[in-house]
Amino acid sequence: MSPLHNSPLRLLGSLVVISAIVGGGAAALAYTAGWLSPQRLTPDKMLAALAPPGGPALGHRRNHAKGICFTGVFESNGNGAGLSSAQVFTRGQYPALGRFNLGTADPNAADAMVRVRGMGLRVATPDGREWRSAMIDPPFFPVSTPRAFRDLLLASASKDPNAMKTFTAANPEFAAFAAWASSAPWTGSYAEERYNSLNSFTLTDAARVEHTARWSLVPTAQIVPVTHDDLAKRGPDFLEREITERVRSGPVRWTMVVTVANPGDPTADPSKVWPDDRRTVEVGTLIVQRIEAEADGPCRDINFDPTVLPPGIRTSDDPFPAARSSVYRESYDLRTAEAKDYPRTEAGAKP
Repeated sequence: MSPLHNSPLRLLGSLVVISAIVGGGAAALAYTAGWLSPQRLTPDKMLAALAPPGGPALGHRRNHAKGICFTGVFESNGNGAGLSSAQVFTRGQYPALGRFNLGTADPNAADAMVRVRGMGLRVATPDGREWRSAMIDPPFFPVSTPRAFRDLLLASASKDPNAMKTFTAANPEFAAFAAWASSAPWTGSYAEERYNSLNSFTLTDAARVEHTARWSLVPTAQIVPVTHDDLAKRGPDFLEREITERVRSGPVRWTMVVTVANPGDPTADPSKVWPDDRRTVEVGTLIVQRIEAEADGPCRDINFDPTVLPPGIRTSDDPFPAARSSVYRESYDLRTAEAKDYPRTEAGAKP
C-alpha cells in the first residue's frame, strides 16, 4: 500500500496554496502584509518548499498542478446586495470560468492519492470587474499563518523521523486538520464537493457598512461517500472523466453561501472555524455548463488570485490572500516561461 495512503500527513505535503497568479498590485499587498519584509518568507522560499524531490513539473502550476477547466455562469439572486455593493451581487447572470483541481505539485498524480480538492473561479461583470477566488474542500486550513504552512511542507518532506512531531508541537491547530484528513469521507466526483474560501474578506454595502465574511460553494448534487480503495480502482484520472461525462449530461450546480462573522470572531486565522450560528446568506448559484482539458482550455493561463476583487469586496486582516497572491504571481511567471515544456495540442495551437 502506498505510504501516501498509509499516512494522511504525507498527503498533506501536496496540499494547498491553490493555482497561480497576476497583478502588479500583488507585490504591494504582500509587502504591506509583511510577506516580503526582511528576514521573512519570500515567494521563492515558499515555491521551493512546494517543489517535490525531483523538482517542479515545468510549465505547470507549482501547486494544484493537476486540473481541468470549466465554463458556465454565476446566477446572482440579488440577496448579496445587502452585504456588498459589488455588481456581481446584483441579480443577473454573469460569465464564470474556473478550474477543478487537486492539491498536488504533480500533474500526473493518481486522483486517489490526493486528499485535497479545489476550485479556482473567476466571475466577470459588465462593469469590467472580476471576482477571483481559490477554494478547497477542507472546512478549515491546516495552520494559522503562512510561515507555519511552509514549516508544514518542510516537515512533511523531511527525512527526520521527529520532524512532524516537532511541527505539531509548535502548531497544535494542525491536529484538527490531520483528523479531518484521516476521517472525512471521500467522494467520487468534483461535483459532490463543498468548496470553501477559508480566508476572510471584507464586504462593503451601499451604505458603507462593512461585513467580514467567508464564502462556500455547496453542491446541489447528491453526495455519495466512497471508500478510498474503491476510488483507487477507478483509475488515476477518474475525476476528470467523471466530471466531463456528468456535465455532458447536463449542467452541474453549486449554491454560493456567504457566512458573516460576528465581532470577535477569528477573521485573521483560517484554521479556526466560526460557530454554526453565524448569519449565512445564499447569494446565487454557480452553474457549470462545459468542461475542457486544461492544455488547450480557457483556464490554462488564468491565475485565480484571491486579491483580484471588485469594488465592494476587499481583503481583511487575514494574511493569507496577500501571501498567496505573491506566490501565485511568481508561479505564473515561471510556468509561462516554460510553456514549451507543457505544449498545447496541435489543434489547440492553431490560430
